[in-house]
Amino acid sequence: MSDLGIVIVNYNTHARLRDCLASLMASRGVATTIYVVDNNSTDGSAEMVRAEFPRVQLIVSPTNGGYAYANNLALRQILAQEPPPPFVLLLNSDTVVPPDAFAEMLAFFAAHPEAGVAGPKLVMENGELDLACRRSFPDPLNSIYHVLGLDARFPKSRRWARYNLTYLDPDQMTEVDSVVGAFMLLRTITVQQAGLLDETYFMYGEDLDWCWRIKRRGWRVYYNPAVTVLHVKRESSRQSARAQYEFWRAAYIFYQKYYAAHTALPLRAAIILGLALKGGAKLIGEMLRPLPPAPNASELNP
Repeated sequence: MSDLGIVIVNYNTHARLRDCLASLMASRGVATTIYVVDNNSTDGSAEMVRAEFPRVQLIVSPTNGGYAYANNLALRQILAQEPPPPFVLLLNSDTVVPPDAFAEMLAFFAAHPEAGVAGPKLVMENGELDLACRRSFPDPLNSIYHVLGLDARFPKSRRWARYNLTYLDPDQMTEVDSVVGAFMLLRTITVQQAGLLDETYFMYGEDLDWCWRIKRRGWRVYYNPAVTVLHVKRESSRQSARAQYEFWRAAYIFYQKYYAAHTALPLRAAIILGLALKGGAKLIGEMLRPLPPAPNASELNP
């Protein structure tokens, strides 16, 4: 039985995926089962995995259903095992993981039995911290400060810079609201309790949503900088029109699910207007239609 089920979603990241898998093959101290979910790539990624990494469990999706959809394909297989591994990991294909990272992260969980989710220090190729690796929930005030650029102007302010927690020492272990899906390690029991990722999100936001639901079950989320992982972020995709739209669409879904009902009407109107301006005509069209009912835990369970 493996200690850790690892899920990697791939969409046209052939070279990065190879580097990621090669780093996982060198990991030590933890028995792992690796799942690659190929989201209908066109760059030969699936064929490369079959040829070069025969130990990897490859799931080829006939459609690109999004990040949550693809992760759930593998998570269902993991949770169906008897017994399932005690831990699961969401891992991006553009990461490179040091050999002892998994052993050190599982040791962290052993020392923190209240931890349901944890993530490491993610560092980009230029040596800078990937700010997404430790986050607060984007509540209305945090989001407004971020959109106005106040967190960038006052990165050490505990009031203005809560969105990315830039006032914290990057080498300080701390409890946070969420870590990022690029490397999100969870106790399997937290997934069994909170359910799978919400596929209402196509990309972005689903990791925040998951942490919200897990924390409501009484678990804690930690940033553990004792472990450092390289994250080669794809700047081109982040700047694509589709990515920008999905970012603001995810923000709208998260706000509607968790904050809208408790926001005063004038502030709610301002937030919706701001999201509409950011998301453009396509998001405005979606706002004019009711969101699908939020899945409950039983509907998200495998």
